[in-house]
Amino acid sequence: MTKEVQEYFVPWVKGISMYVSEHIELAWQQPELHRMMSNENPFEPSEKVLEAIQNFGKKANRYPDQGTAVRSKLAEINGLNGPKNVIIGNGSSEVFDNIFRSFLEVGDEVIQHTPCFGIYKLRCNILGGKLVSVPMLYEDNDLKFDVDAVLAAITDKTKIIVVANPNNPSGNFMSKEDFVKIAETGIPFIIDEAYIEFAGLGKSHVGMVKKYKNVLITRTLSKAYGLAGMRFGYALGDADVISQISAALLPWNVGTIPMWAALAALEDEEGLKMRVDFNNSEVEYIESSLSVISGFTIFHSAANYILFDGTGTGKAGDDLVAYAQEKGIILRPQNHMYGFDGWFRLTLGSKEENRMAVETILEFYNK
Repeated sequence: MTKEVQEYFVPWVKGISMYVSEHIELAWQQPELHRMMSNENPFEPSEKVLEAIQNFGKKANRYPDQGTAVRSKLAEINGLNGPKNVIIGNGSSEVFDNIFRSFLEVGDEVIQHTPCFGIYKLRCNILGGKLVSVPMLYEDNDLKFDVDAVLAAITDKTKIIVVANPNNPSGNFMSKEDFVKIAETGIPFIIDEAYIEFAGLGKSHVGMVKKYKNVLITRTLSKAYGLAGMRFGYALGDADVISQISAALLPWNVGTIPMWAALAALEDEEGLKMRVDFNNSEVEYIESSLSVISGFTIFHSAANYILFDGTGTGKAGDDLVAYAQEKGIILRPQNHMYGFDGWFRLTLGSKEENRMAVETILEFYNK
């Protein structure tokens, strides 16, 4: 008897749907809405980046190289030996995919410290892995890392541990000592530094890749550099480890235009400084402006988003998100974490958008 085509799918893929961000789809369908939900940068690409896009767009008829120039620049910025310490991808999402493919077999475990970025779960599931979520501690109106619980979750099936620095969505840092404790296990350890530029590279743990071959640093140009639509991410690590992970890459996985746009952005130090200074000033403004709300918990952020818990006000975060959308602002609901329903997240926008968001949030909690 002829089999149905569905019977040929590997079991762990069956039933998984394509990832679609409802918030981003909504923003493109209704461009009049203010996008304050996906940790994008409010500034358009700099003139230097736009010039690179135009110049290399004329070479789109040619295959790209493997990014030697931009990989060399990334190695230089991070004090590493050269391009062999760098892998580039179509966003850090592809980089995660290749790292996971390099280490996971069906049934292997990935430990993540939650709440965290959803891509870890997506890539683990599609490869038939088992996700082990270790929650942060919610104490004294603060989310705290629990490295002892992470270490206790390790089994003989653990193949990857991933922790963000700073964390998304809480915006805070785990201590250097705790990162070392995890690195010392020898298990492949991904430190996701998607937002590190907002705090400065002095807060990066990239130096650990020189001592620990199992440590990989992942980053993106979607956030501080403002190139989310270009899709450019990368990982830094030991040259031998990077070489092996690179074997899983599709040929020409990063196009000519994103590659040279990324290099232009990395060389535009003034453009980066402007974006970072603006962001950090606006974080201070928003946190200060909303601190007057009674029963409202603000999680101080070292990134371009701020997490809130309004449970103490007696109002639900989902209701605030719906109210903001009525006012033309898309905010990000957060699942009912730790048994509370007051959570939501805001991505920083332009100066005008930030003031509009503050006014809207104050209106909601004061009505």
